[in-house]
Amino acid sequence: MPLIIRSQTPKHYGITSPISLVLPKELDLVLTQKLTEALKPFGVFEEELELQRRILVLGKLNTLVKEWIHEISESKNIPASLIENVGGKIFTFGSYRLGVHTKGADIDALCVAPRHVERSDFFTSFYDKLKEQEEVKDLRAVEEAFVPVIKLSFDGIEIDILFARLALQTIPENLDLRDDSLLKNLDIRCIRSLNGCRVTDEILHLVPNIENFRLTLRAIKLWAKRHNIYSNILGFLGGVSWAMLVARTCQLYPNAVASTLVHKFFLVFSKWEWPNPVLLKQPEDCNLNLPVWDPRVTPSDRYHLMPIITPAYPQQNSTYNVSVSTRNIMVEEFKQGLAITDEILQNKADWSKLFEAPNFFQKYKHYIVLLASAPTEKQHLEWVGLVESKIRILVGNLEKNEFITLAHVNPQSFPGPKEGIDKEEFSTMWVIGIDFKKMEGSEHLNVDLTFDIQSFTDTVYRQAITSKMFEPDMKITVMHVKRKQLHQLLPDLVIVKRRKHSTEGLRGMNDSSVDLSLDSDNSMSMPSPTSTSSSAAVKSAHSAMHTIKVWYPVPEELSSQVVCCCVADLFPSCFQKMASADLSDVPLLPANPIPVLKNSIKLRLSR
Repeated sequence: MPLIIRSQTPKHYGITSPISLVLPKELDLVLTQKLTEALKPFGVFEEELELQRRILVLGKLNTLVKEWIHEISESKNIPASLIENVGGKIFTFGSYRLGVHTKGADIDALCVAPRHVERSDFFTSFYDKLKEQEEVKDLRAVEEAFVPVIKLSFDGIEIDILFARLALQTIPENLDLRDDSLLKNLDIRCIRSLNGCRVTDEILHLVPNIENFRLTLRAIKLWAKRHNIYSNILGFLGGVSWAMLVARTCQLYPNAVASTLVHKFFLVFSKWEWPNPVLLKQPEDCNLNLPVWDPRVTPSDRYHLMPIITPAYPQQNSTYNVSVSTRNIMVEEFKQGLAITDEILQNKADWSKLFEAPNFFQKYKHYIVLLASAPTEKQHLEWVGLVESKIRILVGNLEKNEFITLAHVNPQSFPGPKEGIDKEEFSTMWVIGIDFKKMEGSEHLNVDLTFDIQSFTDTVYRQAITSKMFEPDMKITVMHVKRKQLHQLLPDLVIVKRRKHSTEGLRGMNDSSVDLSLDSDNSMSMPSPTSTSSSAAVKSAHSAMHTIKVWYPVPEELSSQVVCCCVADLFPSCFQKMASADLSDVPLLPANPIPVLKNSIKLRLSR
């Protein structure tokens, strides 16, 4: 019988073979060094001293956890032989665990305890122990959250601590949270709390070269923030989703360095055939009967537009908030990123071009401005959190409107304008860019956004009432604003036309405005103030008056009347010069508020 020699297949990462195994050339290494230098002005790298301080703080927190579990064990009469080795440990996840955290970023942490330590102990005795530490400030517990958490500042470093109680007598120092058997007999809150660590650890185990992965991810995260597409809650991608896309790129080009990987990232995902899912490993079933992402079994999973599936059991889609508009915006940005990195690799452009921030406020002709206001700071904080979590519903409503092709919400929020000098009020504002369809035929187009706005505000108010958060002076105001009117509501922004291929705006910013340190969904840099033409402002303010109707909505449970007013009525201080303008061509609004039942915006658009 002839001897059959089988060639051994080299190990590969991911669910497919790599696209290319080409090793980096000298030019790739030079471009990678240039990429590192281009990232430095944005504060994406932490100084060694700051890094050591984080390690020290986490060490102190770990010691506190061990002491607390020791004390709890004694109070529950656990045998002394077990208490000596009972353990307990702080794990980290998110950007810090991935090694891509930026200056000043917070730390996501998980407290893992043995089975005799209850969740209620974590939110009582451990909370009290933290309160006793002089380094701990701003301590607050959010026990009723979907993933319960204790938030604090420890020696100036913001930390979110989750809790998981494992079905183990002791917690060994070398515990590997990727072990699926640890999930047996756990309640759902513990499984959710473990998920962050399990996903982060899996990602790090599924990339061929961690350092190349980290530098590439730093570049992509900065690019996404600069281009206003970094926000899970608003329907773009959050940190873990960007990490998984970069990890998949690394799997497909396992020998490539960061400069090549950034380019390949844009190449792969500008051509990706969504909604085919992005997977880092073949999903495994652990027979624990937990719900996992599977469109063959779960009908709702079939409607996900841009699925990126977490690699740890139970596998979930991290991008279920993505809408038609947000996916289109991101794919277009991928294509532009590919064009720019093509230029960079051909030595026709520098890396700084990739990180230029496009002017969102010049991009669209029409904008919807959403304002959430409340009478006290505490109420405002809760109200803004709820409203922001529902903005994707408004975007979904708008993009379904027959006259709208795209609704682009800017992830950055802004302080809202004051209604009056005497009135104490806290407000936050979001801006949504709108593209209307180009319609053939009539010179004017009448667009009614009443239903789109009303269903959104109804949803927000209904949830506020159900969760017993609602207070009578909590308000949502929605208005249509043209591009030339934006500076009336956003006076602190430079709303100027961007010069082609200019980095002057970037160089002109001071260090604090360039810093994208907050590693959150809303981390953005904003330009500095500039003056505006008052006459142009007056003219644009007046032209708005006959196209806009804005209503203060109040839920039916509270009132049957809603106040109708125009933008100038809402913010008189923004439109002080209106009296001197020629109003002959503008229909006068009634002097008295009109009781209405609908929250309405009706537009007459000129072709």
